[in-house]
Amino acid sequence: MLAGQAADRPNRVSPGPGPLHPSPGPGHQMTVMPHAPLPACAGIGLRSPHYEAVLAQRPDVGWFEVHSENYFAEGGAPAHYLERVRADYPVSFHGVGLSLGSTDPLDPAHLGRLQALVDRFEPALVSEHLSWSSVDRRFLHDLLPLPHTREAVGHVAARIQQVQDCLGRELLVENISDYLRYDQADFSEWEFLVETARAAGCGLLLDVNNIYVNACNHGFDAYAYVDAVPPALVKEIHLAGHTVNDIDDGTKVLIDTHNRPVPAPVWDLYRHALKRLGPRPTLVEWDADLPPLAELVREAHTAGALLESAGDVPA
Repeated sequence: MLAGQAADRPNRVSPGPGPLHPSPGPGHQMTVMPHAPLPACAGIGLRSPHYEAVLAQRPDVGWFEVHSENYFAEGGAPAHYLERVRADYPVSFHGVGLSLGSTDPLDPAHLGRLQALVDRFEPALVSEHLSWSSVDRRFLHDLLPLPHTREAVGHVAARIQQVQDCLGRELLVENISDYLRYDQADFSEWEFLVETARAAGCGLLLDVNNIYVNACNHGFDAYAYVDAVPPALVKEIHLAGHTVNDIDDGTKVLIDTHNRPVPAPVWDLYRHALKRLGPRPTLVEWDADLPPLAELVREAHTAGALLESAGDVPA
């Protein structure tokens, strides 16, 4: 997931019959698929510039992911379009605003709106970032890293459990891209991710692009990172593009910008992840400089072809 953004395989999953869920407006109801595990197929993000194209073209993708906070309002155009998309496709919710790692108390109003959204649309997956973004209720427009310490594991795991208790379902937490490291650390990045998920009893959304970006910027082995993550914890994978910035001293810094196609090294790491983890629901993220819908669908089909060719790996 691109820091600070929240507003904007082939073969679609058969929706089947679903229950009726109330939506705003007297006498109006929407038909949705009941919450069920998401098959290991490829999806794309649902972004407002593509709303009409998605409804008109019904693209051959497995599912759509939305940024949860964009749909907290009960009415309006976003909810209207999500209702129509949800009638035909599974969806997942991906949040940026819980600030799981903050020392501020979790915001009960935010949690309440998220719970109402989950109850209304029954997403297949719900996820957030393993990060923090607020101090004294002042929010930063970024997803900031936590120190990789035992204290931080205990702190954030308790907060993840609180969110799961509120929602009555599993939350997935995503590894973020970061551009600094704390002096104090009890764990590597991948050890911290795994220890947190185990302590919280939650699942992982493994962002392969973020692993690659951090590996290049901080000098570790991206493949060793993937190998260290237990397959049973991983419930979803993200793919995205990044930007390479050249610094004056000749240093290259990769920035997780989500504004271009998935590059070859990230596809290679994804192939390795599928070999190691087995097929997982995979999202192609593209949040800025959006291309036509057809280009996103082609990226999803590339991921879908790799998913189809990947053999099952015992968890």
